[in-house]
Amino acid sequence: MSRNTELVAEIGLLIYPDCQLAAIHGLTDLFRIAGQWTGETSRAIRVSHWLATEEGATCVWDSHPGSAHRLGHVIAPPSLIMPEHMAPAPGAAQWLRGQHAGGATLCSVCAGAFVLAETGLLDGRRATTHWAFAGQLAQRFPKVKLAAEHMVLDEGDLMTAGGILAWADLGLTLVGRLLGPATMLATARFLLIEPPRHSQRPFAQFVPRFDHADEAIRRSQHQIHTEAATLQGVAELAAAAGMTGRTFLRRFSAATGLTPVEYLQQVRIAKAREALEQSLTPVDRIAWDVGYADPAAFRKLFQRLTGLPPAAYRQQFGIAGPPPPEARPERLCALSTQQMESR
Repeated sequence: MSRNTELVAEIGLLIYPDCQLAAIHGLTDLFRIAGQWTGETSRAIRVSHWLATEEGATCVWDSHPGSAHRLGHVIAPPSLIMPEHMAPAPGAAQWLRGQHAGGATLCSVCAGAFVLAETGLLDGRRATTHWAFAGQLAQRFPKVKLAAEHMVLDEGDLMTAGGILAWADLGLTLVGRLLGPATMLATARFLLIEPPRHSQRPFAQFVPRFDHADEAIRRSQHQIHTEAATLQGVAELAAAAGMTGRTFLRRFSAATGLTPVEYLQQVRIAKAREALEQSLTPVDRIAWDVGYADPAAFRKLFQRLTGLPPAAYRQQFGIAGPPPPEARPERLCALSTQQMESR
């Protein structure tokens, strides 16, 4: 370390069984690169790697060895295995609690939230994780106030990040906090990545639950997926299931975790997302195709569920090539309203 380098903080990266080592090394590199963009004054973040053991954690690598450790932040990285296969780590949890009691801010990325939640420190606090693991986190740690729509959630002494590659978002957030926003933006530009993102909603997929024990509700779910564009309302579904509206609502919500209306909205918006990703069909036409006669209402619902307006969603995630002749603006302008409705 240069004599003129000021160490502004030490960040510890926790290595636990089956964690994502790419995140460990990626964060190490990101913090080192950030130190090269601090301007005339040489400032750096000390990074240390800590191997989880039954007794706690042991330092196995240090970017600036030679002085006593004082961790300002500790990060539990993503796991490479699914949460249901992650083994409990009571030693690491006890070590994390000790670091928190000593003033460290505890952080997690993706399924690392399960490691952090094992400490009990997330009880009664807001936290995010990968959108696909949110249900499991809520089931295993019901006292955690799940806020899975967030990409990075900063609660001061606790920080959680969403997706498996959200370590970059968390890393840049910490760079901004420790080295300033100018250094954060310079680091992001150099790495050719976006500044920290705020929401997971554009990336989340609707994953319906069919593995429940209510066969009648499962048939209703199949009906929704088949007839989503033409269903008129809950009464139609309840009648087909042979139930009163109140009974149907109660059983559907218990089985799927959503009301029938919410479920139908998710199915329709999932179909709309697919159309936006894979075609250049006009947004108003997509709204009609998935079951919405009011394009304005469709746009409002789409943005509420995905976090983006349809046009912005298509711009970010669309993979379609050049528009076919019939989809080009000059061709669409020549079509009459009657012709459009007959398509």
